[in-house]
Amino acid sequence: MKPRIWLSLAHMCGREQEFIQEAFDTNWVVPLGPNVNAFEEVLRDFLIENGELKIKNEDKRVVALSAGTAALHLGLILLGIEEGDEVICQSFTFSASANPIAYQGATPVFVDSEQDTWNMDPGLLVEAIKDRLEKIGRLPKAIIPVHLYGMPGRMDEIMEVANRYGIPVLEDSAEALGSEYKGRKCGTFGEFAALSFNGNKMITTSGGGALVCPCEERAKRALFYATQAREQAPHYQHEKIGYNYRMSNICAGIGRGQMFVLEDHVARRREIHDLYVRLLDGVKGVKVMCQPEGGDFNSNYWLTCITVEPEVAGFTREDVRLALDADNIESRPLWKPMHLQPVFKNAPFYGNGTSERLFEVGLCLPSGPTLVNEDIERVVQVVKELVR
Repeated sequence: MKPRIWLSLAHMCGREQEFIQEAFDTNWVVPLGPNVNAFEEVLRDFLIENGELKIKNEDKRVVALSAGTAALHLGLILLGIEEGDEVICQSFTFSASANPIAYQGATPVFVDSEQDTWNMDPGLLVEAIKDRLEKIGRLPKAIIPVHLYGMPGRMDEIMEVANRYGIPVLEDSAEALGSEYKGRKCGTFGEFAALSFNGNKMITTSGGGALVCPCEERAKRALFYATQAREQAPHYQHEKIGYNYRMSNICAGIGRGQMFVLEDHVARRREIHDLYVRLLDGVKGVKVMCQPEGGDFNSNYWLTCITVEPEVAGFTREDVRLALDADNIESRPLWKPMHLQPVFKNAPFYGNGTSERLFEVGLCLPSGPTLVNEDIERVVQVVKELVR
C-alpha cells in the first residue's frame, strides 16, 4: 500500500521538548507557569505586530486555554450572553463556533456566506439584525464571524455593521492564525477573538486555544472564569460559576516551541496552495478556492479547498474523495452548515444558498506543512485520473 497522505499533520521544530523538559525539571506541570506566560506574550506580540496598526492593538492581551471552544465560551460569558439571548453566528463553520452559544442557554441565529470568501455575508448580517429586531423587539447580543479555512472575512464591512448597531464581535480565528486582512492580523478586529491550537491547526499545543482580549482587565476576568472563578479569599470562595479552562504549562511549552516555526508553516501552506493552483489549472469543473484579488486578503491557506462542478467535470466531489481514499490519501468535505445540522434545526437562518451549495461540491485537500511537492503531485494525479 502506498504511504498515507494526511490532511494536516502537526510538525515539531525540536524546541518543544526543550520547554517541556524545563517544565519537568522545575516541577511546573500545572495550569500555570513560565511556559504559559511566555506563550501568551509571544502570541500577543505576533498578533499586534501590524506596522502602523500596532498602536490600535497594543492593549490586546492573550489568555491561553484548554481549547478554542473554551475561548469562544469565555468570550460569550465576558460579553454577558445569558439564557434567552440571541447570538448571530456564521452558518458555514465547525460546530464549535455555535455550541458555546447553546452552553449559555442562548439561541444561535445563523447567517449564510458570500461567495468570494465563503465567510459571513455582510448584507445578510444586516437583514438578520433588522428581522430579529422586528420579530422579537431587541437586538442580538453578539456576532461571531469565522475566518474559514484561514480565509479572512470582510471585516471592514462586518465591523461597520456591528458598530452601527452597537453589537460586539467575537471573532472565530481558530483556523486563521497568520492570516491578515488589510495588513492586520485576524484575531484583532473583534472585541474578543478565539484561537485554536488543535493538532491539525497552524501550530499545536496538542490541543488548546486562546482568548484574545481587548485589555488587561478583561484578560484577568477571563483568567478568573478559566480557573473555577475563585474569589480573592484565604479559603475557596465562589460567587460565580467557573470552568477548568486554563492551559497547562506542559502544553504551553509545546506552543512556545511551535512559535519558532509558525512563519515557516504559513509560508509552506501558501506554497502548497500555489502548487495546487498550478497543477489543477485547466482541469475542467475543478476550481481551487483563492483569496479575492486586490491585496486586501492574505490567507494562511490553512487548508486548500476545491469545488467540483459535476455538470462540467463529469464527476462529483464524492467521486474525488473516494478516489483519494482508495489511494490512501485523506481528504474531507467542506463543513456541513450549522443550519442543516439536526441539533440546530429550530434556529433562525438567513441564507442565500451559498453554504449549502459549497457543502455539496467542496472538498479539503491535504495541506499540512510536512507534505512535500511529490505528495501534492500524487493528490492531483488522482484527480486527473478521474478526468480520463
